[in-house]
Amino acid sequence: MTFDTPTLIKTKRDGGRLSDAAIDWLIAGYSNGRIADEQMAALLMAIFLRGMDYGETARWTAAMVASGERMDFTGLRRHGSPLPTVDKHSTGGVGDKVSLILAPLVASCGAAVPQLSGRGLGHTGGTLDKLESIPGWRAGLSADEMVAVLNSAGCVICAAGSGL
Repeated sequence: MTFDTPTLIKTKRDGGRLSDAAIDWLIAGYSNGRIADEQMAALLMAIFLRGMDYGETARWTAAMVASGERMDFTGLRRHGSPLPTVDKHSTGGVGDKVSLILAPLVASCGAAVPQLSGRGLGHTGGTLDKLESIPGWRAGLSADEMVAVLNSAGCVICAAGSGL
């Protein structure tokens, strides 16, 4: 099914509801470059101002999850038992020190913590920029390297690959 981006922006701007098919189309279109940054920015502004209902939010989340690769950590085990996998994600700002303390703390309690972090925030370096100032530390790990670090240390902080 094909939609018209300006019409979907207008629908949200005017307080309307986006259908599941429209949300799927928007996320797929933006992910593959068919929808311009400017149009997505306008839609997100309309969503910010008018909101989304529970169904829209759930569908948007599902479409985002389906839009790229997903890593499978179900094979992680400690002492023969599967490890639960958890994440701490920042809402933004400059408080990126929490990850450095929280990830190993949670891992010590028996959960795996695959922490995907970001780069520069404009006014300050991102978590990865700061960690890369440590000689020998690198952000770009393959999926296999991530799993190996998780199996040995219980937590990892690295960059998301291009497909994630």
